[in-house]
Amino acid sequence: MPPSEPSLPPALRAQVHTLAGPTGALALYAAAPQPAAGAAEGAPPVLLVHSVNAAASAAEVRPVFDELGRERPVYALDLPGYGLSERRAQAYTLRQMTDAVTAAARWVQARHGGAPLHVIGVSLASEFVARSSVEQASLYSSLALVSPTGLRGGQVLAGPPGSTRFVRAVDRLLRGPGWGAWLFRQLTRPGVIRYFLRRTWGRREIDEALWAYCCLTTRQPGAEHAPLSFLSAGLFAADIHRVYGRIDVPVLVVHGTRGDFTDYRALPTVSAGHGWRVHVMRDAGALPYFERPDEFMGVYRTFIGDLHCR
Repeated sequence: MPPSEPSLPPALRAQVHTLAGPTGALALYAAAPQPAAGAAEGAPPVLLVHSVNAAASAAEVRPVFDELGRERPVYALDLPGYGLSERRAQAYTLRQMTDAVTAAARWVQARHGGAPLHVIGVSLASEFVARSSVEQASLYSSLALVSPTGLRGGQVLAGPPGSTRFVRAVDRLLRGPGWGAWLFRQLTRPGVIRYFLRRTWGRREIDEALWAYCCLTTRQPGAEHAPLSFLSAGLFAADIHRVYGRIDVPVLVVHGTRGDFTDYRALPTVSAGHGWRVHVMRDAGALPYFERPDEFMGVYRTFIGDLHCR
């Protein structure tokens, strides 16, 4: 059985910094690297941003954080309403999530002498990271988008700037007396969390430590507020194709071929003419670095290494 105590330990073995964000305090994990022989001296930092769902947190990026943290400064953000970040009782918006990424990137940049940083966004966080990079290009050296959203076949997401796919009727229902909290409790029962993780992996075997932390983080006070905004689609951009098309730094896209997140037919349309690199991890799910960390890290190291050889 998962833990039942309400207190939440850190998701990662790292120092946790607290910084001001658009919805209150943001938690930012920082690795203290001990570079291996041959590691690049003064290597630019990397910021990791987890996905968004009912049970999200920085625990979702643990394999990348642990591996990169051995060789360079690496940071992992708990998005507003998740993990150790403040969980205010409010609706959460696309603007706030994007501003949280920007706030974390600025903090990291200032800590490292003003140099631009690399960032990895997972699933829906890819949209926040992309928007931040378009608005604040001087913050970033590159983007890596893992299983990015907004790229399904048949979608044309070129709405007005800043528009979302928010469904007001669903939001009204979720925020009615008791309904949202009840639905959140149903979606975050241990067996249901396991079910959705299996759909993410595309197989029965999942990372058990991630499952246990997902169970624990959803039991914290205020855990339902950000997920309710996710369920009403207020965090999904209706203009994301325009945003992706305006990214002005090198981009790496990595995705798997198994599970619920395998439709990227719109990717060639949004990336055309921009020189994006795409790496498909065959027979892997939507968090492929849990399943084949060596392959993922090899691709990522080559990507950022090539940037510094230009």
